[in-house]
Parts: sequence; structure tokens; C-alpha cells
Amino acid sequence: MKRRGFIKNTFRWGAGLGLLVGLYSWQIEPFWLKYVHLKMPLKNLPDALVGKTLMQISDIHIGNSFDYQYIVDSFQEAQKLNPDFVVYTGDYVTYENNEQIDQLNEVLQYVVKGTLGTIGILGNHDYGIDFVEEPVAKTITESLRAVGVTMLRNDAIEIDGLNFLGMDDFWGSNFYPLKATAKYRPEMANITLCHNPDVCDLPVWNNFKGWILSGHTHGGQVKPPFLPAPLLPVKNKNYDAGIKKLGKGKTLYINSAIGCLRQVRLNVRPEITVFELTKEV
Repeated sequence: MKRRGFIKNTFRWGAGLGLLVGLYSWQIEPFWLKYVHLKMPLKNLPDALVGKTLMQISDIHIGNSFDYQYIVDSFQEAQKLNPDFVVYTGDYVTYENNEQIDQLNEVLQYVVKGTLGTIGILGNHDYGIDFVEEPVAKTITESLRAVGVTMLRNDAIEIDGLNFLGMDDFWGSNFYPLKATAKYRPEMANITLCHNPDVCDLPVWNNFKGWILSGHTHGGQVKPPFLPAPLLPVKNKNYDAGIKKLGKGKTLYINSAIGCLRQVRLNVRPEITVFELTKEV
């Protein structure tokens, strides 16, 4: 009888703990935003840009899968940091139909912009169903441009001596990375925006040296303590989240996303990254 009671109590405690973890991962952590503050050493950074801030926001995923009022609130909070540059590294929607375009336009009324520049690229979900709908990508691009975001589609832009390269998404229908890396300028400070970090392993970089800012993985969204994330949408499973030293002058940063593809997170809080620009020594 004692053994039977022990088993019954253990089951009850386990079920209760599972319920609490489930509620936490559904209702708390997906909306528990953190700011990650890091230095970004850059070769050839102009003196005037030392100490300036660059904010990375990734994987907003506006749609019906979670309450995106949280994104509006987060944008309003992030604006208070008054960043010098803001970059968006793709996946603005979780696309089902044109309702998501209207939802995105609603959220973009509160878009965070940099005092010196605001740049964006597309992610795979910005290409609509099966990532092949170019009209959806064009519409999302136009929506972002309308609120002052410079959208780079395999292109580059120089702002105050800082060269931004932007690739269309690896899984999308307009992936021509060599058009972007052809505009690498070794005499300048360079940053590449590239939604899917798997592109780092492709021979497309034209001797690029600088930082690469990605998203896409969401850090796995669910990560058991002390273990790697079991589900990562990348071939290279080392590309989960955070800083990755790639060698040959390249440093990758993978943002863990502000939004959710599905409303669940465990041990991978949503993030906005704030970099302080410094000179590489």
C-alpha cells in the first residue's frame, strides 16, 4: 500500500509540474522579451561610428499563431533605446493569406527605426505558401519601404562609411547572393544581413570579412536544460543561436527571434540584440 501511494503521489506531482511547465512555455516565455547587449568589433570602422548602436530585430512572424500586440508593445519599448541603426533580418509574417499583409501593416505603424539608417531583408516566410510566391515578397517589401525601411534584395547600401550587404532568403525564389557579395568593399566596415545562417557554408562570400547577422532558427524555441535544441531548421546544427566565429575574418550572429512560428518557448526567450560598434584591434 505504501508503494502504491508513493507511485500515485509521484504521478500527481509529475502531472502538476508538467502542467506548470506547459503553461509557462505557452503563456509566459513567448512574451518575456530580453535585450542582448554585445560589442561588434569592425575592421575599418570610421571614428564617427565608434560607440554607435545597431539593433537587430528578427523573425517577427505577424499572423494568427500568437498575440502580436506583444510585438507592438515591444517595438514601442525598443524605440526608447534610440538606436543609431536598426536591421531587420526577415520573416515579418507567418503567411496564410492576404490577411497577414493587413496585420503586418498594422504593426508597421510602430516600426523601430534608426537615427542613421534602417535596413531590412526578407526571410523564407515572406515568400508566402511554400516560399515561392514572389508577389507576396514584393508586397511585403513595399510595405516595409513605405514606413522607411531600406530593403536589400541581393544588394548593398553604404551609410556613413558602413557597408550593409543584404541577401534574399536561401529558401526563397530570389536567392542570388553573389549579387550582394559582389558589392563587398574591403576598404570599409562591412555587415551582411542573411536570414538563414546555412548560407555561411556556401562558396558565395567573395572573401568577405565582417559580421553576418542572421535569424531563422529561433534558437530552436524549445531547448531542454543543458542539451542542444532538438529542432533546428538548418543543415549545420552548430548554427543555433548567438555568436559563431567562422574564421577568415567572418563572425556570425544568430538572433533567437522576437516572434514565434507557434506560441511556445522553453529556455529560449525572445530577443532583441543591441550591438555597440567598436574598432577591431
